Amino acid sequence: MAETQTSLKKTIKPSQAWALALGAILGWGAFVLPALRFLPTAGPLASCIGFALGGVMLLFVAMSYGDMIGKYPVAGGEFVFAYVGFGPTAAFVCGWALALGYICIIALNASALALLFRFLLPGVFEVGYLYTIVGWDIYAGELAMLIAILVGCGWINYRGADLVGKIQVFLAIALVGGVFALFAGTTLHETSSVSNLFPLFAEHRSPMASIMAIVAIAPWLYVGFDTIPQAAEEFDFPHEMATKLMVTAILCGVVLYAMVTLAVAGLMPYKELLAMDVPWATGYVAHLSLGKAGSVILAIAVSAAIFTGINGFFIASSRLLFSIGRARILPSWFGDIHPKHGTPHKSIVFVTLLTIIAPFFGREVLNWVVDMSAVGTVIGYLYTCLAAYKVAVAFRSEEKTSKKIIFAAFGSVSSIICILLLTVPGSPGSIGTESWIALVLWTLLGAFFYKIKMGEFKGLDYETQRSLMMGGIELPTFFKK
Repeated sequence: MAETQTSLKKTIKPSQAWALALGAILGWGAFVLPALRFLPTAGPLASCIGFALGGVMLLFVAMSYGDMIGKYPVAGGEFVFAYVGFGPTAAFVCGWALALGYICIIALNASALALLFRFLLPGVFEVGYLYTIVGWDIYAGELAMLIAILVGCGWINYRGADLVGKIQVFLAIALVGGVFALFAGTTLHETSSVSNLFPLFAEHRSPMASIMAIVAIAPWLYVGFDTIPQAAEEFDFPHEMATKLMVTAILCGVVLYAMVTLAVAGLMPYKELLAMDVPWATGYVAHLSLGKAGSVILAIAVSAAIFTGINGFFIASSRLLFSIGRARILPSWFGDIHPKHGTPHKSIVFVTLLTIIAPFFGREVLNWVVDMSAVGTVIGYLYTCLAAYKVAVAFRSEEKTSKKIIFAAFGSVSSIICILLLTVPGSPGSIGTESWIALVLWTLLGAFFYKIKMGEFKGLDYETQRSLMMGGIELPTFFKK
């Protein structure tokens, strides 16, 4: 007899879900990468075209996510979708591929606060030098600050998704407002000129190669829209809205990435700006165009970007672990729900503990793991799109199903392209040697856990398996039993 599982509390409003996705998409990187990667490797126009093309690729993926959320509105997102289409082994591969990456993105966002404070308040938290790891100095003061922030974010998530959602909406408004203020300030400045944007493409590669250098990192740029399916069980609105929320979040991300990049490139000839080797070009441009007010506006926008990213991936990682725990593939206590707050409180505590350990390894090591996690992310994309294709074919008699089949096919192709861009040596988006080592180690660890836990799960009858995966809801699957 199938077990009946309790469900998460339905408290997330549409605006909150959208803010979760946008905040997770537009993290600290939007303010750091223009001078570090976008402009040097691609140029202003190539960057903007790359943002748009990458966004379009991910739109097809988001369409498939929306279709799956409508039919499978339970926590776990890609983990559940992979099970629906391909069974327990695929679900484990997908969940394992995503789990570490989500958690490390939280820690990496938090470490960006250390970078921000080193720029705005140099020396304040850089006290109590402990050691250096891969070129990153570890200070007791920064560790204390980061641990306090992560524990605080964990506590907010522990208290309920509704509280997180309200904070997320406020932060998203601050983030978007800050980007518009920065763009307006630089565009209206007396030194601003279209001529500052030349050369439009990187001079050391062809225009197409310049564009592809940005498209190649699209999985990393737009990761975060998939926080919406992870939280689907908590939606206090029709699940059919999920597609529109993800699509608009991605499109808004495209526009905001372009606005920040053009703001950095347009105030003065961007080649001269890059040659100046300033510590943080975005901060330099904000201060040059708007004075101290610009620094304050940018600090607010970047802080909002960081905290929205932390909250978004707290939601994603804890709900993913909750779903895997509810399925009994991880220890069952991951699937426990707080009787008052209606949150997966033990999963949230676990995520908090892991994230406060991560800063001790330094920012560069976290970068390796996050780069590795991009592969896991697109594996999740691929499983979701392929599962959406199978589901759409099964429901082909329904209205608009042919469009869903086409979207799922395009999404699958987009996912495969993303995987190739990340893994083929020589590709502009290929991950580094250190990230490959991290990926191999995580895969071996996953194989160990698979051998221990999956035999037990596969020993259950199909009805019990399905009930555990779906939280007690009777929903169809499409894999060979």
